[in-house]
Amino acid sequence: MFNCIKCENNNFKNLINGEWVGSKDNKSIEIYSPLDNSLLGSVPAMSKEEVDNVINIAKEAQKTWSKVPMSERAEILYKAADILVEKSEEIVEIMIREIGKDRKSAKSEVLRTADFIRFTADTAKNISGESIPGDTFPGFKRNKISVVSREPLGVVLAISPFNYPINLSASKIAPGIIVGNSVVLKPATQGSLCGLYLAKVFQEAGVPKGVLNTITGRGSEIGDYVVTHEGINFINFTGSTEVGTRISKITSMVPLLMELGGKDAAIVLADADLELAANNIVAGGYSYSGQRCTAVKRILVVDKVADELVAKVKEKMDKLTVGNPLEKDVAIVPLISTKSADYVMELIEDAKNKGAELVVGGNRVDNLIYPTLFDNVTTDMRIAWEEPFGPVLPILRVKDKDEAIEIANRSEYGLQSAVFTENIDDAFYVADRLEVGTVQVNNKTERGPDHFPFLGVKSSGIGTQGIRYSIESMSRPKATVINLVR
Repeated sequence: MFNCIKCENNNFKNLINGEWVGSKDNKSIEIYSPLDNSLLGSVPAMSKEEVDNVINIAKEAQKTWSKVPMSERAEILYKAADILVEKSEEIVEIMIREIGKDRKSAKSEVLRTADFIRFTADTAKNISGESIPGDTFPGFKRNKISVVSREPLGVVLAISPFNYPINLSASKIAPGIIVGNSVVLKPATQGSLCGLYLAKVFQEAGVPKGVLNTITGRGSEIGDYVVTHEGINFINFTGSTEVGTRISKITSMVPLLMELGGKDAAIVLADADLELAANNIVAGGYSYSGQRCTAVKRILVVDKVADELVAKVKEKMDKLTVGNPLEKDVAIVPLISTKSADYVMELIEDAKNKGAELVVGGNRVDNLIYPTLFDNVTTDMRIAWEEPFGPVLPILRVKDKDEAIEIANRSEYGLQSAVFTENIDDAFYVADRLEVGTVQVNNKTERGPDHFPFLGVKSSGIGTQGIRYSIESMSRPKATVINLVR
């Protein structure tokens, strides 16, 4: 099924107007595996003219697609979910090689994405309009009635990151097309092969030509151009705060949905179940080597129980497996790039130089950084504030919950936090005061069920995701007012 998306020499193609097309000028970007630096293939480095063509095609296709009955659109999504499960092993293999994800997590992502697609179809079919009588507002009579329905926005630009290339592409595509939009998918360069595989799944399911298209290319050449293109009606972006902030500044009157960076705190109070807290901290901080926006990225623990918590966390870290996911089942994998590994090591060295206590880890082999834990981290250290996107956790000791809240809220980010306590009053006290989109009580920070609202505040995002919320974001209400003569 996937043979058509690439040439014999592993030069991959883009889905454009229902056909798989290579770059017109033969410019390409080579994709190397973060596991062994082997060449996996190349993707087209598209030009601005090629981007124009794709967006114009999407704009025309959307006019027809928006008239297709919701039930027919839903059937295509159901079929896409089935194909995704059927072809899951092939997709898992390319995920492992392209983004270095461990096999268990890769398989989980693919199967969860199939569930996401099905749930999106179910949800969209059950979103109904409303009828509003005028006499519910003072001064108007019942003969004035507003019939409210939902309409698509037009062309959705979906920009997905490397770390969840299947799930975070599908979470933009499925809600976008189910409500009648066309979608242009721009996957992260590292992760683009996975994005192209996913596009093929949707095509095979029956998405009409032009309704879903893909573009690949260098951000320096087409990045600003595509996000400011007059043919784009909505941008759904997941990625770094730096890039997201730029997009928000240069786009004009285009609605945005963005999930950006985070510095998610795990706050551990004196009465917490420390075994539970330690298990969740290690799982939340180190899975996929911490390369997740929702990873636990700092621990704020009350002094009274800090020593015991550190010991428990270290004990569980010692059991983490490290290595190449192609060779064995591992928790800690090589980081996505040398640049990423270099950055994490900068944060580690800064913490060492400023007096943090290295509990475990801190060593590196190529792009593989061993799970690292620092104790007695202070607020003048970079690791206390910067997002590492790697397997390193700082422990900051605090005197009480109020100091933990104050330090947590001092961050520029506001994605998620976790609080561990046996006291429900304290849990709500902390949750009510944290400046984040989601607070997890006695659990690691994580995305969780896909129909839950998912959002970041401050520098962590714009708008709310989650299946129903995404559908509503990618559509708009249309009011048709009936004026009866009676």
